[in-house]
Amino acid sequence: MDLSTLTYIVVGITFLLYIGIAIWARAGSTGEFYVAGKGVNPIANGMATAADWMSAASFISMAGLIAFNGYGASVFLMGWTGGYVLLAMLLAPYLRKFGKFTVPEFIGDRFYSKTARLVAVICLILASVTYVIGQMKGIGVAFSRFLETSYEMGLVIGMGIVFIYAVLGGMKGITYTQIAQYCVLIFAYTIPAVFISMNLTGDWLPQLGLIGMMADGSGMTMMEKLDTVVQDLGFNQYSTQVMGSKLNMFVYTLSLMIGTAGLPHVIIRFFTVPKVKDARSSAGWALLFIAILYTTAPAVASMARLNLMETIQIGPVGEQTGNLEYAQAPTWFKNWEKTGLLKYEDKNGDGRIQYYNDKNPDMVAKAEAFGWKGNEMVKVDRDIMVLANPEISGLPNWVIAIVVAGGLAAALSTAAGLLLAIASAVSHDVIKGMINPNISEKNELMASRLSMVGAIALAGYLGFNPPGFAAGTVAIAFGLAASSIFPVLMMGIFAKRINSQGAIAGMIAGISITLLYVFQHKGIFFIPGTTFLGDMGPNWFFGISPNAFGAIGALVNFAVAIWVSKITPETPQHIQQLVEDIRVPKGAGTSTGH
Repeated sequence: MDLSTLTYIVVGITFLLYIGIAIWARAGSTGEFYVAGKGVNPIANGMATAADWMSAASFISMAGLIAFNGYGASVFLMGWTGGYVLLAMLLAPYLRKFGKFTVPEFIGDRFYSKTARLVAVICLILASVTYVIGQMKGIGVAFSRFLETSYEMGLVIGMGIVFIYAVLGGMKGITYTQIAQYCVLIFAYTIPAVFISMNLTGDWLPQLGLIGMMADGSGMTMMEKLDTVVQDLGFNQYSTQVMGSKLNMFVYTLSLMIGTAGLPHVIIRFFTVPKVKDARSSAGWALLFIAILYTTAPAVASMARLNLMETIQIGPVGEQTGNLEYAQAPTWFKNWEKTGLLKYEDKNGDGRIQYYNDKNPDMVAKAEAFGWKGNEMVKVDRDIMVLANPEISGLPNWVIAIVVAGGLAAALSTAAGLLLAIASAVSHDVIKGMINPNISEKNELMASRLSMVGAIALAGYLGFNPPGFAAGTVAIAFGLAASSIFPVLMMGIFAKRINSQGAIAGMIAGISITLLYVFQHKGIFFIPGTTFLGDMGPNWFFGISPNAFGAIGALVNFAVAIWVSKITPETPQHIQQLVEDIRVPKGAGTSTGH
């Protein structure tokens, strides 16, 4: 069976599964729409949280980032997993004990201010909308290559699927759909990794293959072989490459960690469990489920980079006859060229593919001696690495079809969670919380569904006009969450003297300075065609990249909130008591009578 037909069958089956679950788990009340009736088992919630968390950025883009940035891209592994530890220990149990539906609702009640709630809604929407762009890009990339549709048609199909199960089922439908999506995506990610690891190193476990010996008889480890290949082509050594300075890597990791702990669509997952202790348990299970993919990603990335470079650049550099003739390029190469995500340009007219680092002066001088006129692989989109790797490795079509289904599951699961967070903020926090507090539950549920429709339409527009590749856009979203939402939640739980004026000023200051930093270095936010990624700028603040600046924004948030709270009226006593009640475990003091 040809790849296209097989992919349609596999993807079609998974889509029917998602729609069937949505119909079965249709939300009948606002409680089911917002928090699945607070009746989800912690293990099931952990699996759903993992799917909600492992987006197109994790499934598609993270390995692409590691493949081209080497060791430096470990900031994503450390930041995204470390953030779950913060979430489990510092936020999830306390927010679940508070017992509300949304993050802005907690902020509004804790800081006794509708203005604080509104500012939180704005911050939530900015972070969530930025994040959802990456999911739309992932959906478009997968559809455009493997289902042989246009990028735009792929987005429309993806939006339609999300519309059915998110609008119909709300959090209840999304939760059980995400459990199915986790099973699909983790199977799709690990099975090809096992095959490729066995092909290259003989080890069936990719994590061991990453440090194992090559099966080609070279006597080199996999990492030694990869280092040799990339250095021969003038690129930085893979195993020691860093992203900017060490300070930038530290701040980048911190930004991703606290951004993870501040993402509303992840936090609201812990509102769905029956008891407070289940929130922490859910975070532990989620971390376990996430670790399966995250410990596999470095192996997938390294093997994909090695396969790509060895396929295109046959033989040692400097031997012109060793370069691959374009006319003999493998089928996968020509197929990805059709998508525009892989582009070759014959600069010297010799019909061969020259792939090397034309920013390295020594490499350029060496190449020009053979009549080469520049790197002819003018575009290798990092987002294709995971999806193309099975094809490059010559794996069976059924494996490739499963990878496509996994990539779509990852993008759709996170997109649904983000869209629900946006819709809940509009319907529950703005419409019910500020405009019409007396709205009936039936009308609120209708407003929730209409808000979801609007959120899907906005996500679709931004998907048609994506500002950058998936993981880079997502990194900005983490910065926005880190600089605005995480600090106010931390202070709301652990600093009872932070008042409403301080919280509002802190959120505005944190997100504003982060956005201004992005404006300054990356153009105008959300204008179609704008890119957030680029080379190190000469005037970056202490060499800190815009994608990493969320941690600095968070420090500004904390500092401004503390200072403003000191020069404005003290937090009311009943609010201080509320904070104490949130932090004290249920039943504490009963044995002593205190």
